[in-house]
Amino acid sequence: MSLVEKFTNRVDFDTYEDFHANFKINVPENFNFAYDIIDEYARIEPDRPALVWCNDFGEEKFFTFADFKRESDKAANMFKNLGIKKGDKVMLILRRRYEIYFCIFALAKLGAIFIPATNMLMKKDIVYRNNAAGVKAIVAYDTNDIPMHVDSARADSPTVEKYILVGAKKEGWISYEEEMEKASDMWERPTGELNTYNEDIMLIYFTSGTSSDPKMTAHNFTYPLGHIVTAKFWHRVQDRKLHLSLAESGWAKFGWGKLYGQWICGAVQFLYDMEKFDALKVLEKIEKYKITTFCAPPTVYRFLIHEDFNNYDLSSLKAVTTAGEALNPEVYNKFRELTGLEIKDGFGQTETTILVGNFIGVETCPGSMGKPNPIYDIDIIDDDGNSCPDGVEGELVIRNYSTKHPAGITVGYYGDAVATEKVTRFGMYHTGDVVYRDEYGYFWFVGRNDDVIKASGYRISPFEVESALIEHPAVVECAVTGAPHKDRGLVVKATVVLTKGFTPSDELIKELQNHVKRVTAPYKYPRIIEFVDELPKTHSGKIKRAQIRREDNAKA
Repeated sequence: MSLVEKFTNRVDFDTYEDFHANFKINVPENFNFAYDIIDEYARIEPDRPALVWCNDFGEEKFFTFADFKRESDKAANMFKNLGIKKGDKVMLILRRRYEIYFCIFALAKLGAIFIPATNMLMKKDIVYRNNAAGVKAIVAYDTNDIPMHVDSARADSPTVEKYILVGAKKEGWISYEEEMEKASDMWERPTGELNTYNEDIMLIYFTSGTSSDPKMTAHNFTYPLGHIVTAKFWHRVQDRKLHLSLAESGWAKFGWGKLYGQWICGAVQFLYDMEKFDALKVLEKIEKYKITTFCAPPTVYRFLIHEDFNNYDLSSLKAVTTAGEALNPEVYNKFRELTGLEIKDGFGQTETTILVGNFIGVETCPGSMGKPNPIYDIDIIDDDGNSCPDGVEGELVIRNYSTKHPAGITVGYYGDAVATEKVTRFGMYHTGDVVYRDEYGYFWFVGRNDDVIKASGYRISPFEVESALIEHPAVVECAVTGAPHKDRGLVVKATVVLTKGFTPSDELIKELQNHVKRVTAPYKYPRIIEFVDELPKTHSGKIKRAQIRREDNAKA
């Protein structure tokens, strides 16, 4: 029996209907991913490949599960020797370094709570996270001025006791390499109160903070099991084949695509520690290492389709997926034309695993989110909590949250009972996303509650207008928002990044407006178009539409 079969009732389904009606996750008592997946692989197949790592400087490393068990046991002893215990919070700022895995598994073995953080954080971001979570230790990699920014936050971070540096020695920092060298590789799973339990908090993600300060999303030890659906039925990973998700370790997408479900399902993780995104280098890595399954945000695909695919052998690719922002049909169609592969869209949040997706058995409908994940009781509701009929917009929710609390869904916002109550009221988990379901059961994204534009008596989906604009060759990226207008109150505005070779002009504005009128309902066209060099984004790459709205309101 494979490990994925151990934690599910079935893994093979011919149709989506069968999958949705019959698939179940088996949640054992006291599940701990580090012990029950990583160490179990090391016991039954110690030489089984687990990870391929490389960077932009020609370095590469290959790891087995025996390697992972040994290094995570050493790291557990290292943390224990430094005074880290169950329930302590440790922030990890480790880019796409392989040491991130040793630390994550070690902290899980201890029952300590790990907090992933991006390497793009500045002093104020680090201070905020340290104090909000009560961080006790920070593990950072010596690059991108990370140690400098962490040091600048020390005086304002009274809870932090230990600073551990990977890759170098610096005054005031504990050397990761020296401590690991001293640590024993003998570790036994604790018992009693020191053991971990399903309801214990395992990790805290900080949300993207697109419209407010980042919130702390807490997940318990059953969270990894929810990602079986992510990996097996959406990413379609294959046993012993390489999977690449373009995600930095500071974000939830790392847990979605580079950590949990893929290993439960037997895939090999491919970790590419890129200095900065380069579409050509990504294509080179897919060709060289024969990547089988690939996942990236829509923005990456927008850049990839502008490259010459004839220069690369991408025949190893068998399945490709996307999430993070809604996928525009134009990008989907172009990529399929170039590769023959359909980009399978998926939707979820930092607070969840995948909620809606183009799963096995779902015929892809370009532009649609797909269909519901069977392990969640997903519905679309109106303002009164009633289910919406097909074709009617409403909020995407998970019913029976308070009674079943399925694996993969947040246990709430750490230290914030008010925010937790807001998203879990009436026994449901509220996503805050407006969607509708068509007559065939496909879900369609309209926008965040705050992003939907109400202009001239109409409710306008920013995504629909963005999709229309993206179809024009002049537009590489755009954000559609509602902007104040002295006569109309609110109008549709498009903030546009142009493709190379196009320049801003009144003529181009008119051309884009007419293009939108032809592609979608004329009343949705952007009355204002602003050209910019880049869109404001969070550290995780999500467009800050709220910032655009705030700036426009300030000018009004």
